[in-house]
Amino acid sequence: MNKLNIAVIVGSLRKESFNRHLANAIVKLAPENVNFKFIEIGNLPLYNQDDDDHQADSVKKMKAEIGECDGVLFVTPEYNRSIPGVLKNALDHGSRPYGKSVWGKKPAAIIGISQSPVGTALAQQHLRGVLATLDMPTLCQPEMFLQLKEGFFDEAGDIGQGGRQFIQSWMDRLLSWISANKGS
Repeated sequence: MNKLNIAVIVGSLRKESFNRHLANAIVKLAPENVNFKFIEIGNLPLYNQDDDDHQADSVKKMKAEIGECDGVLFVTPEYNRSIPGVLKNALDHGSRPYGKSVWGKKPAAIIGISQSPVGTALAQQHLRGVLATLDMPTLCQPEMFLQLKEGFFDEAGDIGQGGRQFIQSWMDRLLSWISANKGS
């Protein structure tokens, strides 16, 4: 497998976000030939179509960073049975102006964790609909609706022994997916 560059977008701005913690832990499971780039979305202005012809520097930076990557990993919580507004805002910015979307043909995957038994299932389903509209081939199986339970993370903040093999299997599938679909 050649070097892969994967953008990581965390749909939560909270410093102690479970999903940010998950993102930091799962990237440690990747082999050395994979580079993860965490993309900042908290500094983007609210999307306004009037700004399409003069996008903010933070928007231009986000789009350039996404453009340099082979695929995108979305790590998102669920807010009110859907995706967080900050994530939707980033998706909207990246898709504009019309005809200059940075998302098209970028392979994507979604993972999320919550204290809820249903994890982030509805947020992920809504996100899949948006990604389809943005022409992003998205890894469908296995779906990763994780429930945060005691022992999920070990004392070092890594994936605990109970879930490490399962998450590693998903990581391997993610890397194969992006490798097979990059540039398509």
